[in-house]
Amino acid sequence: MLTSLDRLRPPALLLLRLALGVIFIYHGFPKLFGDSALYTRSFVSYGLPAWLAYVAGIVELFGGALLLLGLFTRVAALLLTASMAVALWKSHPGASLLALNEYEFHLALLAGAFVLATTGAGAISLDFAIYRQKA
Repeated sequence: MLTSLDRLRPPALLLLRLALGVIFIYHGFPKLFGDSALYTRSFVSYGLPAWLAYVAGIVELFGGALLLLGLFTRVAALLLTASMAVALWKSHPGASLLALNEYEFHLALLAGAFVLATTGAGAISLDFAIYRQKA
């Protein structure tokens, strides 16, 4: 049974990369091309420098695109993990897992990105095609 599940690893990692990639692009785009003043005010209200909103937008937009492609996946996923760690730390201080304030959403994104940072993109990726990494 476990060997049957092991055969599903490449499509499972592809599905995880695609889902996370779309979500991160969706959240990074408005930070750069939408109402960026809204995001910079939000970051400042959390005690962060305003320029960090642009850094978060760049990491989310381009990191999400790299996840979709499966290119430089571990680096992109590690940066996205750090971005979500800061989001949890600053925007949800003291929140519980049962709070309905998007805490669990950011936690799920952090966990998914961390899985990709530690496992890599899998066999269905540009990383594998270029570098022939073990999937």
